[in-house]
Amino acid sequence: MRTLYLDCVSGISGDMLLAALVDLGADLEYVKRELMKLPVDEFDLWVETVDKRGIAAKKLHIRLPQTAAHHHTHAHDHAHSHDPDHSHSHEHHHAHSHDHHHDGIYEHLHEHRKAAEIMEMIRESDLPERVKSRSLCIFEAIALAEGKIHGIDPMEVHFHEVGAMDSIIDTIGICLALEDLDVDKIQASPVPTGYGKLKMAHGLYPIPAPATAELLKGIPLAPSHSHGELTTPTGAGILKALVTRFGPLENITVEQIGYGAGTKNFEVPNVIRVLLGQTNEPGTGKVSVGEELAGGEIPREDVAATIVAVLNEEHTFKRGFDLISGETPIADALKTI
Repeated sequence: MRTLYLDCVSGISGDMLLAALVDLGADLEYVKRELMKLPVDEFDLWVETVDKRGIAAKKLHIRLPQTAAHHHTHAHDHAHSHDPDHSHSHEHHHAHSHDHHHDGIYEHLHEHRKAAEIMEMIRESDLPERVKSRSLCIFEAIALAEGKIHGIDPMEVHFHEVGAMDSIIDTIGICLALEDLDVDKIQASPVPTGYGKLKMAHGLYPIPAPATAELLKGIPLAPSHSHGELTTPTGAGILKALVTRFGPLENITVEQIGYGAGTKNFEVPNVIRVLLGQTNEPGTGKVSVGEELAGGEIPREDVAATIVAVLNEEHTFKRGFDLISGETPIADALKTI
């Protein structure tokens, strides 16, 4: 089973994770092509290699029409001064009941501002089914958290920043990168939140922000090494929606490693590290197969191919075999084929 491990060295945000997945080997051109299947305006998306305390990491940039100077400077990456009219504090999601009107590129996107509308846009798209499912899980998790904090129906939550094009690109782009890498399962380390206060539309809030704290319920936290927000609501939503196990890196045979960078420099490298490999923990990744119920271990996804190969060997003709996992029979596959 292809398993991705998120080593949240300096927390997690959407842009950092997407950059790390590209560094890992995800095809950025594939991500861009698939994103263009959505009803969004033209954009440009690229990464550059930067140095973070001696680690070469990828940094994500997005350029939108009429905003050529815009690059990602997420909450994760800078000291917060999120005024209500700040145009790209897009890692924060606010459940306002009033409408904001914007000209140009954002008019198209603001048709899909409410959680329900964003999710319907995803459902009606031509994206791969697993990409749709993962994207919907992330947006739903964030909507549920925001709805609880603000005391409203989650589907009525207004994603002023997630509704912006660059954050839709972050979230769905991550799910596309996971698909391109054929990731089956995601694990993660405990996550630092950072510390201090955030200036948001409604005032000063402690870190983690209310929605982030709600999303992180049940998720183990790590000591925070730096002042400021290290884990954003989008990052917390990804952890909540997609990660199946939290803990140290173990029982994975690592094949590839990637690094995604933030903007600021800390004493600890401001990166997220992602490791991709095969799990070999009992019952999840490998089984035993052999003529006498004793043989070498193989990945579960390779069982069918292995059976075919065994049956083509002359010494197996007219003989029966058991396929087992540990001491418990899985199936009499080789007996009944």
